[in-house]
Amino acid sequence: MFVRPVLLVIAHGSRDPRHAATVHALVARVRSLRPGLRVETGFLDFNAPAVPQVLEGLAAEGVRDVVALPLLLTRAFHAKADIPAVLHEASARLPRLRIHQAEVLGPSPLLLTALERRLYEAGLTPGDKSSTGVVLASAGSTDPEAIAVIAEIARELRYTGWCAVRPAFASASLPRTQDAVRLLRTVPEVRRVAVAPYVIAPGFLPDRIARGARESGADVLGDVLGASPEVARLLLTRYDEARVPVRLAAVSA
Repeated sequence: MFVRPVLLVIAHGSRDPRHAATVHALVARVRSLRPGLRVETGFLDFNAPAVPQVLEGLAAEGVRDVVALPLLLTRAFHAKADIPAVLHEASARLPRLRIHQAEVLGPSPLLLTALERRLYEAGLTPGDKSSTGVVLASAGSTDPEAIAVIAEIARELRYTGWCAVRPAFASASLPRTQDAVRLLRTVPEVRRVAVAPYVIAPGFLPDRIARGARESGADVLGDVLGASPEVARLLLTRYDEARVPVRLAAVSA
């Protein structure tokens, strides 16, 4: 009999209590979308439970397969180094537990829809798109692949009908949010500027994005992606993609 793997959502963690609260709200929405699926949450830092603790508990229960899903929007350092290292170490200690790492969330059309949802919730309407410039504000990274992905997402968002879209970063890369807002003000067709945070949960860097938006006089500031229905559906999509090899392995065993 094939037993569905447990979904382990791996979040970075933060000293800011809003971060963990948002992660738990997102996981609760995932559970509501698929009631029969067991979903656990683990954190890399700052919050409990830590990822190794969750995996040890699952192994002690006799769970055989886990899909570990990084709650990340791009493949940068955490996705390429931190999380694989934690999972590799756990696999070595828990040989009876098979751990399958899922892909990061982005890029995905569902994230573009979630971004627009947050902008509409902040006061814009679909009719505003042709005269609104958008700053796509991400946390930032030194990884060239991650930076290139953000630039591509900005282009894809522009193709949905917004007047202009510029990427920005809260750390590590330039431009900053406030600089991108000022740049969009110079575009003749742009009548208003909106900032769309391309981050999942509140914390230090999202707060920096918000400050940059306020200081530069952005007309609209969207909320973080958070527990939006699109992000919850995307988690399940990444889970399903990762569990296909698990199912094939079980059938062939």
